[in-house]
Amino acid sequence: MRLILLIFLGGIASFAQTNYSISGVVQSEGEVLPYASIYLEGTTKGTTSNEAGEFIITNMKPGSYTVVASYTGHTTSKKMVTITNKNYRVNFNLLAGESLDEVVITGTLKPVSRLESPVPVEIYTAAFFKKNPTPNVFEALQNVNGVRPQLNCNVCNTGDIHINGLEGPYTLVLIDGMPIVSGLSTVYGLSGIPNSLIEQVEVVKGPASSLYGSEAVGGLINVITKLPENAPIVFADSRINTWGEWNLDAGFKTKVGEKATLLFGTNYFKYDKPIDNNNDNFTDVTLQDRISIFQKWNFKRPDNRTFSLAGRFFYEDRWGGEMNWNKRYRGGDEVYGESIYTARYELIGAYQLPVTEPINFQFSYSDHDQNSVYGNTPYLAQQRIGFGQFIWDKTIKNHDFLVGAAIRYNYYNDNTTATVHPDEIAIPSLFVQDEIDFGKKQSLLVGLRYDYDKRHGNIFTPRLAYRFKPTDSDIIRLNAGTGFRVVNLFTEEHAALTGARDVIIEEALKPEQSYNVNVNYLKKLYTTSGMQFTFDTSAWYTYFTNAILPDYDTNPNQINYSNLQGSSTSKGISLNVDAVFAAGISASVGATWQDVSQKEHGIRTKQILTESVSGVWSVSYKNYPTHLTVDYTGNLYGPMRLPLLSHLDPRAEYSPTWSIQNIQVTFDGLKNFDFYGGVKNLLNWTPNKGNPFIIARADDPFDTNVQFDSNGNVLPTPNNPYALTFDPSYVYGPNQGIRFFFGLRYKLR
Repeated sequence: MRLILLIFLGGIASFAQTNYSISGVVQSEGEVLPYASIYLEGTTKGTTSNEAGEFIITNMKPGSYTVVASYTGHTTSKKMVTITNKNYRVNFNLLAGESLDEVVITGTLKPVSRLESPVPVEIYTAAFFKKNPTPNVFEALQNVNGVRPQLNCNVCNTGDIHINGLEGPYTLVLIDGMPIVSGLSTVYGLSGIPNSLIEQVEVVKGPASSLYGSEAVGGLINVITKLPENAPIVFADSRINTWGEWNLDAGFKTKVGEKATLLFGTNYFKYDKPIDNNNDNFTDVTLQDRISIFQKWNFKRPDNRTFSLAGRFFYEDRWGGEMNWNKRYRGGDEVYGESIYTARYELIGAYQLPVTEPINFQFSYSDHDQNSVYGNTPYLAQQRIGFGQFIWDKTIKNHDFLVGAAIRYNYYNDNTTATVHPDEIAIPSLFVQDEIDFGKKQSLLVGLRYDYDKRHGNIFTPRLAYRFKPTDSDIIRLNAGTGFRVVNLFTEEHAALTGARDVIIEEALKPEQSYNVNVNYLKKLYTTSGMQFTFDTSAWYTYFTNAILPDYDTNPNQINYSNLQGSSTSKGISLNVDAVFAAGISASVGATWQDVSQKEHGIRTKQILTESVSGVWSVSYKNYPTHLTVDYTGNLYGPMRLPLLSHLDPRAEYSPTWSIQNIQVTFDGLKNFDFYGGVKNLLNWTPNKGNPFIIARADDPFDTNVQFDSNGNVLPTPNNPYALTFDPSYVYGPNQGIRFFFGLRYKLR
């Protein structure tokens, strides 16, 4: 009996010594990952996470193990654990959208593994943008290396997006792959895309003209919205800040019948509290009342063929100006204000033809109506853009062909003297590319696009991309191509409409042409402790002929436009490093050096409003027991040359090195809810610091007391000692200082 008892107790002791467990949570940048795969490398033991992202592997013996966590669309993470005499807990934070195997579309116009794409494509997920929440896509891009949202006016706060130092018109913005954001909407239509509906944003730096046409000279940004089946059942995100700005994103998805799924979303933004912290009697930030309504339909078809349809309506009422302005002064010369009413409709669709070959038809249409006044100068404009293309994807042995035919219709009319008759044109296009697979390590893509523009004749834009993958975690890419761009000054150059400078078009403007080459190297590193590092570096060189750049220098009271009698170049180097550390810490940092200049008559000058160096960073820490996440984000910009009005202008010719930094704390301890809050612009930096004023002649916006000589030059007077006219174009950063914000997210899956 005693022997039996000893055996029994020994068995219990033995069981107690081996019945340990490994448990934890699998997340991705603050969101749990249900049904992630977790297993022990080299064994048959494994499990999946539950709906809360939690997992447990039981019946573990003491020893050392490698725990592997994986999830579709995310990096795979490995961590070494050693079990001695207690249960072990290990948490995983998988990096979303940073996997080499992530599927991208933008670089080649078809879904392809990021690992296999010959074109370098940067991916930014919804989780990335949540680290520094903003009310629109325009502001959200401020933390992307080499991409800068540029404000063009201190009064109405309109802007565009620069890539690698090139002005906004060189950047093509797509929504779900369709080029519907251009011209007027480049300046006024980038707001109002609900961030809650964004699946990811893909960025291509460098020319993509052979696939997307003449506007993709400097690069492109593709905003990809969520598929209805992947979206939450109900979602809402609302926040407010101490400046009185209020933003709401809300929506839902539902099935309509047996074959259709609908995703509905809306964005509403309101700011109606005039603030003048720099004491110039002008609003520091434009007042806005904006609504955007979005719908996306997906339809089930035989053989999983694609059919989707999306539409958006956008309306905005914005104004900035003197603090005592109201709508009764609109268009008059008593009190200065810039008031813009914008109404916009968009339609996007994709349909796979019911044939055996994979042929897709994609189409889009946008209608943009703008009613605006800049002081007493009205600007009434309408723009309609229609686009359609057929794409045939065909693989023959080691050749992957993509053949397409497209047509773009553009209608533009305004009340300026530059548009005596409406500008209406249809541009047909043909394009073909062949991606040749030379095995696992090498591929070559060659492409050519042909456009016919009746104003300029035949246009050819070739393209070449080479990919070399010496190892599974190293990729080298070489891209080269040409670009072609037709300029519409009044839709692209805000300075042509505001202030007192005269716009002088010196000649019939010829189209710009560009030649570009860039080299990209991407490296992935994994450590046995579960840390992951991604190094992504690029060098580029772009050469322009017939460049059309605004000349602010020849006559400070004019903006002169002509084809550059010389050349313009953009060159630079960028580096991104992304890292996931143990204990819930992840970080990314990026830096860019660039030189954008033009050479004419042997004299080289730097481009105005273009920084030489820039940097971005983000650091995130997730404390799992408290359900708290801390995000610290920021950007830094080096000096840029600024537009002065005369040699007497007392403002600085170059901006200082400046930085905007933010911090956010998120609590996700309640099911379906996230609470978040923080501080934006921690350093309380604004561009008026160190300058006597930002807006020239803010006390005389209609130039009532400005005197001119017989040649039209401004004379210095006791009332105007610096010989200035009213001008709000001296702008390089936001006027909005430090502010606190608080928000709430709800998501039901």
